[in-house]
Amino acid sequence: MAGPTTAQRGEAGRADTPARPPHIGPEGRRMTGRTRLVLAAAGLVLTAGATLWVLYGSSWLRLEGVTVAGADVLTRSEVEAAAAAPVGSPLISVDTEAIADRLRRKLPRVDSVDVVRSWPHGVSLEVTERKPVLLVEKGEKFIEVDVKGVRFATVDKAPPRVPLLELTPDQSASLRRFGGDRLLREAVRVAGDLPVKVAGDTETVRVTSYDSAVLELTRGRTVMWGSSEEGPVKARVLTALMKASPGAVHFDVSAPTAPAASKS
Repeated sequence: MAGPTTAQRGEAGRADTPARPPHIGPEGRRMTGRTRLVLAAAGLVLTAGATLWVLYGSSWLRLEGVTVAGADVLTRSEVEAAAAAPVGSPLISVDTEAIADRLRRKLPRVDSVDVVRSWPHGVSLEVTERKPVLLVEKGEKFIEVDVKGVRFATVDKAPPRVPLLELTPDQSASLRRFGGDRLLREAVRVAGDLPVKVAGDTETVRVTSYDSAVLELTRGRTVMWGSSEEGPVKARVLTALMKASPGAVHFDVSAPTAPAASKS
C-alpha cells in the first residue's frame, strides 16, 4: 500500500504545530500603556477625592473639644473661652496660629502657647504663663511685672514671695537720661539675677537711679546692689558673703570685686 504523499505529510505537520497568537503591532502596545495610565490616574483621583471627603466632608474628623495644660493662675474655662476654637469644624481646617494669637491678645498672662491638633477629634493647648518678678503698687491693687518687664496683670492681693518695687528716682542726670521705663527694666534685671534664696527673702527692691538699687530683705537685712550690670557675678558674691557672715544685716555687692558686710 502506498504511503502518504508529500502534500499529505505537509498538511499533517501543519496540523500538529500549535497556532501562533496574532501579532500585536506597536500601535496595540501604545494603546495598552495609555489604558494603564488612564486607570492609574483615575485611581489617584478617586483616592484623593475620598481623602478630601474624609478630611473635610465627613463627620469622622471634626473638632469636638479642647484640652488645656500648663495653666496655673488662669482657669481652663478662661483659656477655652479666649481660644474660641471652632468646635464642629473639620479638624484639618482649624487655624492653630489664629488660636494662639487670640490667646496672647485676650490673656496677657499668657507668655507663650503651643496649639496642636490632636487627631481625630481634639486640639491641645500647652500654656506657659508669665511669672511676676516684681510688683508695682497702684492704689490698693498690685501690677505684676515679669522678667521681660511686661506689666501683664493687675491683682487685688500681692502674690507671696514677690518683692514690691519702689521706683522713686531722684532728679538726677540718670533719670533725665534713662527715664522711668528704663529704670523699671533695670529693676527687673536686678530681680531676675537674684539668688533663689535671696529672691524669696526680698520684700522690696528700691531704685532711685540707674546705678542705685537696694534690696530690703526679711529680718531687717539690706543689700546694696548698685546697677544691674554684672548681675550673675553679684549673685554669686552675695551668696558667698551671706554664708561667710551669717550674723550680718547689711551687705554691699555694688562693686563685686570688693564686697562688704556689717552687723550694724
